[in-house]
Amino acid sequence: MRTAPVEDAPEDSYAESLLAAIIAKRFYLENASKVDIGQEMGLSRFKVARLLEMAVARGLVRIDITFPTDIDAELSGSLARRYGLKHAIVVNPHQDDPGGPEPFTQLLAPPAARLVTDLLHEDDVLGLAWGREVTAVSRAFTWLPPCSVVQLTGVDPQRPLTDESVKAVSLAAALSGGAAHPLYTPLVLPNALTAAVLRSQPTIAETLDRLDALTIAVLTVGAWGPGLSTVHDALSEPERHHHAEMGVVAEMASLLFDADGTPVRTGLGDRVIAVDTDQLRRTPEIIAVAGGREKARAVRAVLKSGLLTGIVTDAATARAALAPTPDATRPRPPRQAGAER
Repeated sequence: MRTAPVEDAPEDSYAESLLAAIIAKRFYLENASKVDIGQEMGLSRFKVARLLEMAVARGLVRIDITFPTDIDAELSGSLARRYGLKHAIVVNPHQDDPGGPEPFTQLLAPPAARLVTDLLHEDDVLGLAWGREVTAVSRAFTWLPPCSVVQLTGVDPQRPLTDESVKAVSLAAALSGGAAHPLYTPLVLPNALTAAVLRSQPTIAETLDRLDALTIAVLTVGAWGPGLSTVHDALSEPERHHHAEMGVVAEMASLLFDADGTPVRTGLGDRVIAVDTDQLRRTPEIIAVAGGREKARAVRAVLKSGLLTGIVTDAATARAALAPTPDATRPRPPRQAGAER
């Protein structure tokens, strides 16, 4: 008697359950793809997918979702819902405040690197802003798909323009095997004319052109205070005071925001070399990596802007962003720019 093809076996048969268990073992424990399993067993990819679903439904496969002990799932969900984010990762430090920027950098970098890696696809354009947090994220990457990496902002004008200044871009590009597009230029220039001349230089112009093709941008948030923002520290004392009087409390990639998340137009844009607001709004994923008591108000302001699609922060900063304030205004709805890929 001829045996019926496997694809024609009754769905409630013992043979079907056994086949589902074998396929589940190959897929979940041995990391075989659905296509490879189908070729091995003479099944269509759709049949393999259906058998995997059946294995879960019948209890042949039990999936437990365990959050890392340092991730606060409840705060992460609350932050995502409050600000319309697609991705929110809230990390619980081992103490209330690690005490300074460096411990927070090391705390946030690994989960941020995992998130960005999960979001990246082959041939994407990954944008990295200059900054301590973003450089730490680039060091935390263990694998990246083939993609190009572009620098989103110039660097701190008070530091020398060395290879170390664009380390994040070079590290990520080396790992992905893609092209690196650094910006060997200060973020803030003395005047608009100098900035325009630099933007016209071939290598800088080529990198700036790449910003139109961004698919994922990774940035940090600066607070308007000494040592907390590259833009703040690059300005003269009268200029810092003037910006504070205009209501600036936060900076991200040289974009300035007041406490309600409203962009503050100060004319500084003509003097900076960085990604602009329109380019960011066209970017499908914008991930901010920032935390710490001194940046809590700034992070809240940027969250209110509606510009972000995701954030990696610490629990205290997340609670501050969720806490009601007497003059609180509702955050802007999440942006619609960025077509599905």
